[in-house]
Parts: sequence; C-alpha cells; structure tokens
Amino acid sequence: MTDDNQATASAEGKAQRRTLEDAPTPYPSAWTATGVPASPATIDPDLWPEVAQPPSGAKAAVAGKAAGLLFKGAVKRLPLRVDYPNGTVLGTGGPDAPVMTMVRPEAFEARIGDNGLIGLGESFMAGDWEASDLAGVLEVFAASVDTLIPTPLQKLRALYLPRTPRQERNAEQNTRSNISRHYDLSNELFSSFLDSTMSYSSALFPLTSGPLASVGWEALAEAQQAKIDRLLDKAGVGAGTRLLEIGTGWGELALRAAARGATVYSVTLSSEQQALAQERIAAAGYADKVTVALQDYRAVEGEYDAVVSVEMIEAVGYEYWPIYFQTIDRVLAPGGKVAIQAITMPHGRMLATRNAYTWVHKYIFPGGFLPSVRAIEGVTQQHTTLRVRERMGMGDHYAATLRLWEERFLSRSQEVAELGFDSVFQRMWLFYLCYSRAGFQSGYLDVQQVVLDRREAQL
Repeated sequence: MTDDNQATASAEGKAQRRTLEDAPTPYPSAWTATGVPASPATIDPDLWPEVAQPPSGAKAAVAGKAAGLLFKGAVKRLPLRVDYPNGTVLGTGGPDAPVMTMVRPEAFEARIGDNGLIGLGESFMAGDWEASDLAGVLEVFAASVDTLIPTPLQKLRALYLPRTPRQERNAEQNTRSNISRHYDLSNELFSSFLDSTMSYSSALFPLTSGPLASVGWEALAEAQQAKIDRLLDKAGVGAGTRLLEIGTGWGELALRAAARGATVYSVTLSSEQQALAQERIAAAGYADKVTVALQDYRAVEGEYDAVVSVEMIEAVGYEYWPIYFQTIDRVLAPGGKVAIQAITMPHGRMLATRNAYTWVHKYIFPGGFLPSVRAIEGVTQQHTTLRVRERMGMGDHYAATLRLWEERFLSRSQEVAELGFDSVFQRMWLFYLCYSRAGFQSGYLDVQQVVLDRREAQL
C-alpha cells in the first residue's frame, strides 16, 4: 500500500472521532431510563450523512409505505410488542415481552423502505425508535429472519438491496483500509468495555461458574485466558514452537504463547493494535520472543509448527477464504496443527446472503462475512491438504461475553463521550453489541473452535 493510501486509511479509521471542542452536539452525560443512550438532539450531517435525515421524495414515500405495511404484517405474528405514538400496539408478546417504541414511524418506514435492515439500524441511531430491551427486540427478529419477508419478495432482494462497494472488497489494496475503519478507531474506546486482557472475541467460561446468563464481569478475564489456552493446547503450542498468529488483536494470545516458550510471529493490519500489543509484550519481557508485523496474512513467509487465528476469518471475505487457508497450508510445517476460532452462521443463510451489503458492513466491519462450518470444511477439502479434525461450538459463551461488554460500555458512557464519540456513535455501538448478542441468543449465530491438521494427507 502506498503512503497516500495508508494516510487515507488512517483518516477514514478516525473519521468518527471528534474532539469535544469540535463536537456539534452535546454528549450524553445521562442515559434514558431504559439504559439506552439518549436520542441525539441534532445530528452532524457531515459525520452521519445517511442518519441525519431520512430519505425523502416520491419514491421514498412509496417505498416507505410498502415497507411499513410489510413490517406491520410481520410484527403482528412476533412475540414482542411494538407501540406507536397513536396508541396502536402490534405483536403477540405478553407483559414481559420486549418492547419496541416507535418515536417517528414515518421516518422509520422511509429508512427501511430505502435500505432494508440497514435502515433498521440507521433508524435506531437517529432515535426513530427505542427499546426497553434492545437485544431482546433484535433477538425476536433474528429468530424469525427467514420469515420476516414473504418468500416471493425474498427472491427479489438481490435486485433491490445495495451490493458491497468495490472499494470494500478484501483485495490486498483494500484490506488495510477496511481493518483500519474498525480497529483503529481508538485503543481507548476498546479498553473502555474490554477486560484487562484486551480480548475482543468470545470468552470460554467454566461450567462451574453457573448459568451463563448470570456470569459476572469478574469472571471475564479468566474466561478469555481459558479460551486462548484451549486454542494453544489444541495447536500443540509449547516450548520451542514456532507459532504464526493471524490477527494479533491487542497481544494477549502472543503473550500467553511466549510464556509457554514459543516464538511468535503475529500479523495485523491495525496500526493501533500493533502499537499497544508491542507495548504490552515489551512490558511483559517477551519482546525477544514475539514479532508483531503490520502485514497482510497473504504476505507471510517462512515455516511454522502451529498456526492460530482468533475470529479473523470473518474479516477475510467469502471469495478469499481459499487464499486464507492456502496461506496457512503453505506455511505450516509437516506435522503442524492449526486452531482457529470462527463466528459461524447456517450454511443456507450464508449462501443466501453472501452478496448482501448489511448495516454491519456499512458501519462496523466493512468487507466482513461469516462462514458456515460446512464452508470451512468444503474450502479446506477443495483447496488445501488441511482437514477439520475437531470442533467445539460455544455460542452461548459469546452471548454472555457480549452481555458483559454491553453492560460495561453503558457504564462508561461519559468516558466514551470524553474520547470524542458522539451520541449517534454510542447508539450505533450499542446496536452493534446487541445485534450480535441477539444472533447468538437466538441460535442464528454460533462460534466454533476448529482444529485442523494434515493427518489424512500423510497416510
């Protein structure tokens, strides 16, 4: 990547950060009674161009009316309650059901009519609707995702909804920018809601900790280390192991591998993560054991006894999964093992949405896409000598992890505001955390630890 492109990527990654002096809107010093960031009084159209105003014009009005009818028809069958300003109440939910409160129903309908589920997220960011239990509302939608839109209309979705912008495809010239837009927002932002290990992936809680729905913050750091240790164990990482880590995060896995006596080469495309990971590694005394390189995984050379990658395949992109696994296959030494942790989705939904452009792409993870277990098995069988030997699903552990992140994020609202993130950003981030938790709670998403090796090829 050229210096100009790197500068552009850095600027894009930090475009959502504002200083308090420059902020056009007051930051939320208080939250609503339901714990949701207060609806923004005004929205900066330069910072949030498609949130500041709903779509307008004749076409938007027609699309909004149609979307409103579809939405009302769908929620009438769902176990939640949708309250409208005129007193209308829709849904089959009882007194304990999650409540979605419409504030500006016309704006909400215009947004979903124009942009589907992207509009659902943007309308929450704008304050067009509220929820007493945001994750609960989104869980109902996630559990019914296959039936929300009538089947005949689902077949037309590809003609109507937006496609992934070419500049967000994960070709080598785009990947740095895609990663930067999320991970280079601010190390301080991530530290505001992550635990002391700075692990940004599902923890693995001990079964003795009781119901996962009630596990507390004090258990998170140890559960994150347990997740890492299981991956290192499965990859056979110990004294003298040459370990490749694809996706550094903030360095916790590299630290724990180095403590075992391994030599670690870790690659990341986030300059913010690289800086903090190097700082943590040096402070722990492992600078001579760990190299953190600002490098695309495709450019890795050398030979490694083990390869570990935690929730990085999601950022690779559907069309690049063969290259991802071929790279691992190319650098893995004879007898080596691979352990990855991957968020997965059902195979049918994966195929149906592989060309879709979603709210998560637009605002959170440009270029990302979740694999299915079947896809991982198929890609490795067709394009590599690697074979899946073992896997363990732990989606309920991710739901618990996300709940703790959400609670922590909400409790640090003033700190996040002082970092320069406005109320629209805070509502966006809360929607992202709750949207993700809803996926795991509904069973629509899972997270797998997958172990691969070449035993079959060596017979």
